Order: sequence, then structure tokens, then C-alpha cells
Amino acid sequence: MCFSAGASFTAGVLLTFVGTETIKKVHKPSQIVFAGIPAFFALQQFSEGVLWLTMNHAGYAALQTAVTYIFIVMAQIVWPAMIPLSVFLLEENRVRKRILKALLGIGAVVAAYNLYMLVIHGIHAEISGRHLVYQSGYQDSLGMAALSVYLAVTILPIFVSGIKRMYILGIIMAAAFAVSALFYMQCLTSVWCFFAAVISFVVFYIIRDAHKKFHMSSA
Repeated sequence: MCFSAGASFTAGVLLTFVGTETIKKVHKPSQIVFAGIPAFFALQQFSEGVLWLTMNHAGYAALQTAVTYIFIVMAQIVWPAMIPLSVFLLEENRVRKRILKALLGIGAVVAAYNLYMLVIHGIHAEISGRHLVYQSGYQDSLGMAALSVYLAVTILPIFVSGIKRMYILGIIMAAAFAVSALFYMQCLTSVWCFFAAVISFVVFYIIRDAHKKFHMSSA
């Protein structure tokens, strides 16, 4: 999260616990990517915690750059492909699966575009008030259009899914983004990832429910 190193590390430890418990409930390969979401957020929070500690310390410039790129790669490149892929792998309905496949394709394009822009222009972090802000050396001409597509591929797949309780995950993610954009627009990437970490608990319950159903049907 963007508020302090202590808060980021605390969130990282909590999410590591949730992530471990979620992975333990996996009973088939198609669940692995989805179940890995809490661990994904844990790594993000740890990387941002390290970033907080290295800010304004010239001797740790290389480490600061490394964790900055880790955070941004996860948020802007991995995430828009990970969400549609994880939901696609879980889905069994053919029609829903076709829609998710299309969203996965768009997500891959978004990830490739963000990777290209990151490689060409780079990124650096700075402190603005009590928040971390990620700055790049370019102005994205696509602006809100790029952001809208990013949101589409990270939120719509969840509502397309027919998995029990998945819609709750979508509502939380949409609400988290709305709050982040409303109050913290300048540091949206960082704050959004903090609020989105809340979804890890919902991910755990979804996997847990599937785990219970599996054992009941095989009993």
C-alpha cells in the first residue's frame, strides 16, 4: 500500500498467510492461478515496503529501482493477463469460456502495450505527501481509454464467471477502484493495489467453497 513501510510489510505478512491457506485448498490444476492471487498481492506489498525504506537513500538506488519495477510489472503487465486467465481456467460453461477467452486476448494486448511503454520510457517512484507516486517519462496519449480497457480486462471477467461468489469479488474490485480514483488519483496504481488486496480474502472463500464441494461430491 502507499501509506508507509510498516503498513506494507504488515499487509504482506497477512497476505502471505492468506495465500498459503488458499493454496492448501487447491484440488485441481485449473485453480492454481486464481488461488495464487493472495500470494501475488503479498509480493507486491513486500516490494512496496522495501521501496519505502529505500526512498531518499542514494546508497540503495539499485534496490529501489528493482522493487519499483517489480511492483509496476506486477500491477500493469501481469495483472491484466492474470485475472482473465485465472477466471478462464476455472470456468466450465462453453459460452462464458468464449467470452473469457476474448477478454484474455485483450488482456494480453494490454500487458504487451504496458510492457512496451515501460521498456521505452522507464518508471520511477517518488513520495508525494504521505503517498508513493509512480512517474514515467511520458504522457500516455491513450489516457482514459487505456485505463478503461485495463479495468475492463481486470473486472469484467469476474462478472462473466459463473463461479459461486465470484460476483462479490467483482463488486469489491470495482468499489476499490472507485474509491482509489476518487480520493487518490495521483497515486492510483499504489492505492488501488492496496484496496484490491482485500479481494484475497474473497479468493480464499471461493477456493474453500470449491474445496468443500469437491470433497462432498467425492464422499
